[in-house]
This record gives sequence, structure tokens and C-alpha cells, in this order.
Amino acid sequence: MSDSPEVPDLAAAAPFTRADVELVERRCLHQGFFRLEALQLRHRLFEGGWSGTMTREVHCRHDAVGVLLYDVERDSVVLVEQFRAGALEDPASPWKLEVVAGLVERGELPAEVARRESLEEAGAAVGELIPLHTYYPSPGACDERVTLFCGLVDSEGLGGVHGLDEEHEDIRVHVLPFVRAWELLQAGRLDNAMCLIALHWLAGERASLRARR
Repeated sequence: MSDSPEVPDLAAAAPFTRADVELVERRCLHQGFFRLEALQLRHRLFEGGWSGTMTREVHCRHDAVGVLLYDVERDSVVLVEQFRAGALEDPASPWKLEVVAGLVERGELPAEVARRESLEEAGAAVGELIPLHTYYPSPGACDERVTLFCGLVDSEGLGGVHGLDEEHEDIRVHVLPFVRAWELLQAGRLDNAMCLIALHWLAGERASLRARR
């Protein structure tokens, strides 16, 4: 007899949906560039019945797009470096190496944002744009969804400092051989979800991308 735990058949289970949540009250706690809401709600339980009414605070943000810029011919990636207020107390540095990223405004498509931000932040014109994943970075506290792409570029001549003055952007562009970027990831220097997910994807797909040349 096997001692392995039984794996639940998620496909056979009827999933809960938005209809299984009763929203009692929604209240704005703060409205700035982002919004903080307090929700009073209850929801159905796995073993039947309903939960008690609870309060949950939700950070309401625009959806976001991330783009890992990759030069197939040179086997290089393009990363951007900038100050991040959320990492102010980071023991190493609040300046972070990241993929190009931006927020989705009303009426925009993620692919449009990907191409626009690649030009604004890195001066890079994207050729083929490959969708990777869409995910919630922190669904317990934030409603933001992130769409990740890999954008194929010619990295020759890229570098320098970019960004929009009106958005207080001061963005330094780095062109790195893939192996160097992977070393930085392994050393803990690329410590944000977009970088981690996108570079792990590229590590698996890099050979097939280069074989298309």
C-alpha cells in the first residue's frame, strides 16, 4: 500500500466563483496614486455553509506589464536599474535591477504598454513580443495582475539613462550576457518576481529561441 498522500482532483471539484462571496461593505481608507479599501465580506466554506463576516484591506492598483528584453543574436538581456521606495530599508540597496515594466491605463492593451515602456525606459524597439504569464503578485492584499512578456530586440547601442522627468524616473539601462544575468539571479541580486519568473522562463526557452536564427 502506498503511503503517498492522495492528490485532489481539482478538475472534478466545482470551483468557487465571485458569486460565492457576499460583499457587505466597501469603504475607501485612502486615495492617492493608489487606493486602499476596507472590505467587509463573507464567503462560502469548503465543508459547507458560510464564514463569519470579516474585514479585509485591499491595495487597489493598476494592472502592470513586465518585459524581459532579449537579444537572440548576442544572447544578451536588457535590464533597468532604478530607485524603489518599497525597498527603502533593503539591507543591500533600494536601487533594483528589473525588467522593463509599466502600468496599464484604462483602454490600453498589455502588449501596447510593453512596447511603449520598452521605448521609454530602455530606448528599445521591440520586434516579436512573446506572452509568458499573467499572475497576481500578492492576491491576499492586492488586486493587481501582472502580464509578463519576452520582447526580442537588437541591443546594439542600448544603454545610458532613460525615463520621463515628469514621472521622476531616473533609469539606468544595462545590457548583460545571459550567463551574467543568471549569475546575478543566483546570487540574489535579481530579487523581484518579474525578473525571477521571466529569467527562469528564458533559461528553459533560450536554446529554442536561438535555434530560430
